[in-house]
Amino acid sequence: MDTNTLIVYLIGFLIVAIAANQIAQIFQKIKFPLITGLIITGIIAGSSVLNFITPRAIEELNFLNEIALAIIAFAAGSELYLNDLRSRLNSIKWMTIGQLAITFIATSVIVYLAADTIPFMASLNSKHKIAIAILFGTIFVARSPSSAIAVINEMRANGPFTKTVMGVTVVKDVLVIILFAICFSVAKAFINGEQTGILFLVILFLELLASFGIGILVGKLLQIPFWFKINEKVKALMIVLIGYSVYVFTAYLKVKSGELLHHEIILEPLLICIIASFFLTNYSKHRLEFSELLEEVSPIIYIIFFTLTGASLSIQTLISVFGIAMALFFLRLVTMIFGGIFGVLAAKDSKKYTLIAWMPYLTQAGVALGLATIIAHEFPAWGHEFETIVIAIIVVNQLVGPPLFKWSLNYVKESHLKATLQLFDGTRDAVIFGVESQSIALSNQLEKHKWETRLVGFDSTDSKKSSNAEIIILRDISLESLQSLQLEKTEAIVLMLSDNKNYQLAELIYENIGTASVIVRLNHRENFEKFYKLGALIIEPSTAMVSLLDHFVRSPNAASLLLGMDEGQDSMDVEIRNEDIHGMRLRDLRLPSDVLVLSVKRKGQLLVSHGYTRLRLGDIMTLVGSVKSLEELKFKFDT
Repeated sequence: MDTNTLIVYLIGFLIVAIAANQIAQIFQKIKFPLITGLIITGIIAGSSVLNFITPRAIEELNFLNEIALAIIAFAAGSELYLNDLRSRLNSIKWMTIGQLAITFIATSVIVYLAADTIPFMASLNSKHKIAIAILFGTIFVARSPSSAIAVINEMRANGPFTKTVMGVTVVKDVLVIILFAICFSVAKAFINGEQTGILFLVILFLELLASFGIGILVGKLLQIPFWFKINEKVKALMIVLIGYSVYVFTAYLKVKSGELLHHEIILEPLLICIIASFFLTNYSKHRLEFSELLEEVSPIIYIIFFTLTGASLSIQTLISVFGIAMALFFLRLVTMIFGGIFGVLAAKDSKKYTLIAWMPYLTQAGVALGLATIIAHEFPAWGHEFETIVIAIIVVNQLVGPPLFKWSLNYVKESHLKATLQLFDGTRDAVIFGVESQSIALSNQLEKHKWETRLVGFDSTDSKKSSNAEIIILRDISLESLQSLQLEKTEAIVLMLSDNKNYQLAELIYENIGTASVIVRLNHRENFEKFYKLGALIIEPSTAMVSLLDHFVRSPNAASLLLGMDEGQDSMDVEIRNEDIHGMRLRDLRLPSDVLVLSVKRKGQLLVSHGYTRLRLGDIMTLVGSVKSLEELKFKFDT
């Protein structure tokens, strides 16, 4: 095919992929998985509906699939960081064995026995049925690390159950690639009528060994982009090219070995990529940077991969196999339940995990779909029906899996979600943890602005310090101690202790109290990220002074205005709670002439506000103006 035609195909597909991304985001808003929107858009753009992406185009764009599969394998291997798994190795080992062995063996056997009820398998001979059954069994074992990580991050989950889930998920994805390489070779031998004696097994073992060896070499090659100080996008492009080169190399080796040796040497590129990523992750200093690059590249790769996969599907075939897909979904679910029970009992884990141990492993995505794509490409006679069934199962798993995983995390009490915010009680008050010169000065300043303040210390000598505010002494940092302070409706909490104590308090407040504003005085820059994840407002003294001086140099009038240094001037945040103002435009508020609206914040996002911006209940407006006018406006917006 000429270059011009390929460029036309690429441009056409790019337009469809951009549209697919936008449509998929709409699906997310109605609580559907992102990949569902991408696959459905691909189906509509494909030959079974609009034919924007023709079968010929799909064939010529197969190199995009290979690039995507390489990145998916890199992402799976990068999650297998051995240092994070050591504390739960026994549980991970037995749960992996349970999920891998029981799911693979049981589903393979049952699919083979039920082959006559599956239309595309019914007319095939026994060896063909065995080949397809073990390929189904392999794909049923696969799990989605990205989905697991997304749920764990969303729930802020941590604990033995969570660590086991994460370990099993990533270990299974490495093992499933190895299992696939073996089953894929056996399936090809069965379908092509090749002998499967001792020589076949020896050759298969040597090919797997070669894949491992080349994987380590590719792992060393992956480190090269990180040796140089070059643009991150250039590094990402180099990683993509290295991944694609693995597919080019294995395809070239297969052809050349067939010509020269009269035997095709078949290496599994997915296995090579996952071993390469595992090697870099565990035996180099570039693990974090590699993971960050993959996180940036992966969204684009997934859009391409899932859209192209959808375009290759026939909607008529999808409808015809949906009943079979649902039956196989329940088959996989039942085998996973038994696998989970075995894993818990064999590892002697807590009995409360017994009936929920399977729930985190239901979701599937990139790896399972990648394997199905490879099978469809290798066995065109029945591969597309096979792939369509797998995709239908994956979509159902994507819908059912995450809610079950979330429920299981709540059940074992390992989720750490933010507490529900209480309604404003009309009192501007702040609680300051730490009794020292800065905290006392802050308390006095807030009192001048008519805030009620309390100082909290943990040393009995703190009670003797001079302050206009009430000083409370607590025995320790615990939920019981915080509950005694009745912080639920406190407007702001300021943490001015050591970083360790501040973090203990911030976490307890986040999970159990949910105060709107938690301000932290940071002592060490390396702790910034963990406070940021709790939604805290962070002040770093060393950089705050530089930032303040910078603002005074570049814009002295604005800096002095915001800091309330101009006589009679102040700034204030107010939340829109007055239902009469809901839907009103800023220009219609009739603000006093000495008051300016600096910003409007909605659901954590700053809006580019102008006269026609319509306010909503819960919006937070930042105002600056005279003290008298601001006090009057506070009641207007609050009531």
